[in-house]
Amino acid sequence: MPKLKTKKTIAKRFKITSTGKVIRGHLAARHRMFHKDTRRRRRFSEPIVVGEKMAKAIKSVVQN
Repeated sequence: MPKLKTKKTIAKRFKITSTGKVIRGHLAARHRMFHKDTRRRRRFSEPIVVGEKMAKAIKSVVQN
């Protein structure tokens, strides 16, 4: 059986940490920032840890 190809669109959006957690960026953090609260804008830079079920699906598509 041939090797599975990595889904590049998913690989660009998610990162797998050394401990195996899957992290992603925030939604709506790219433009129209002028009407968003300062606290909200600051939090956009922090990554979000993906839930266990979704992380399992992402890991199966993205090989390290």
